[in-house]
Amino acid sequence: MPNTSAQVEENSPSPANLPLSPTPNQKASSSSPSPPRTSEPNEAEIQKAKKITNQITHLEKAILHSKISTLTKQIAETQAQISKIVPQLKNPNPAKTVKQHIHLLHAYNDIRDVGMGLLGIVAENRGVRIRDVYEDFGVSGDD
Repeated sequence: MPNTSAQVEENSPSPANLPLSPTPNQKASSSSPSPPRTSEPNEAEIQKAKKITNQITHLEKAILHSKISTLTKQIAETQAQISKIVPQLKNPNPAKTVKQHIHLLHAYNDIRDVGMGLLGIVAENRGVRIRDVYEDFGVSGDD
């Protein structure tokens, strides 16, 4: 029996019978393609774009002002800490402090050299190794 037009219409999908979601064989697009723009933006669109740009600029400025405020508070706190600590220093001048440390290191090295020399004399008088004298006096190899 040949197909009649009524049978063809029943078997063919009508727009009401088409699936709303894509079938596995169809590719799903994330957004519907927009038709190409044929005219220049109108004044309302330009004004809307300017307004959005201004809002973004104002938001960025507000964020930057907030960051600046936070950093200004941190600077003030740090300066307050410095003003409390500096008077407690024996010598607040860093150059003088370094010079004093160098002087103390020279004095320490001179005293250590004299002590090592004396331990060497003791070792020689006893006829033992210097290492043995170090152990007797509780001096390690790192001292």
